[in-house]
Amino acid sequence: MRFTIQEIATALEAKAFGAIDLAVSRAAEPQDAGPDALALAMKPEYGEALKSGAARAAILWEGADWQELGLEAAIFVPRPRYAMSGLTQLMDPGPEIAPGIHPTAVIDPSAEIGQGAAIGPLVVIGPRARIGAGARIAAHVSIAEDAVIGAGALLLQGARIGARVTIGANFIAHAGAVIGADGFSFVTPEKSGVEAARETLGAQGSSAAQSWTRIHSLGSVEIGDDVEIGANSTIDRGTIRATRIGRGTKLDNLVHIGHNVEVGEDCLLCGQVGIAGSTRIGSRVVLAGQCGVSDNIFVGDDVIAGGGTKIYSNAPAGRVLLGHPAMRMDKQLESYKVQRRLPRRLQSLQDEIDALKKAVSKSGQSD
Repeated sequence: MRFTIQEIATALEAKAFGAIDLAVSRAAEPQDAGPDALALAMKPEYGEALKSGAARAAILWEGADWQELGLEAAIFVPRPRYAMSGLTQLMDPGPEIAPGIHPTAVIDPSAEIGQGAAIGPLVVIGPRARIGAGARIAAHVSIAEDAVIGAGALLLQGARIGARVTIGANFIAHAGAVIGADGFSFVTPEKSGVEAARETLGAQGSSAAQSWTRIHSLGSVEIGDDVEIGANSTIDRGTIRATRIGRGTKLDNLVHIGHNVEVGEDCLLCGQVGIAGSTRIGSRVVLAGQCGVSDNIFVGDDVIAGGGTKIYSNAPAGRVLLGHPAMRMDKQLESYKVQRRLPRRLQSLQDEIDALKKAVSKSGQSD
């Protein structure tokens, strides 16, 4: 698909100069851009690569001389990274899912399929499920009984939607996502070593050998509008009440949300984040890769946690965290610097002690 420079500028609400009717079919980094590509040179350091490349048009940084760079056309944007969202949305053709219902799809007669929905091969939709208008469902997706999926949803290959799950509009589930599996909840007939350890913060006591018994998940999962779930991520349904994901929240690949968890609006949970059961996450929280959050705690609004952070206790709103265990980021970095300097400092102290011993030894000698 081809776009003129003017069409791209209009989509980005940006200014275009030069041959605005010039058409391009793809975006590329400056060094890889050919005559059919729009070069993405949004910082001055890309200038040299742009001059040596074959691009005819580019998105440039403010103040760049597009003619001196040898271009025929240019687009200027005030916030380059934000412009990337609009450009990629314009140029992304999306998955090919044929309109209508594929003949190999298995749909229960009691299910409701909204107008304009596209359902791919080998999709299974269970009893009383409701699929919103304009939803697109790729191959091998399964949607269990009584699930509700809002308008404009996109479910990619192999996504699994469990029983009674309720999902809002414009939802995206990437390949292999599982929403509404049973929560991981087990109990023993008598008090277990785990329970004793939690109470004593260390001692297991004299718990007897016994087997684990499942606590079934009677709740479900409730997801707001404009939520995106990454590939192979999982959201467990609640034990009694629902596990909830707020509007606008985005989950990366391999994220796990435990049973009864509540996640607020507009959160970003990056790859391999794990949130244990019954924890509450506020709105606009950002958890970087491999963050872990303990069970039954609260993380306040606008908390940001750096990669690998482990949060074991309540985190107040607006706190920026890092480390294991989580500390204020500035304190964690200060502590890390002290640890790195510690061997040198200890060696310096040892040298001072050795020098002092020699001085004392010499002062005790007789003439």
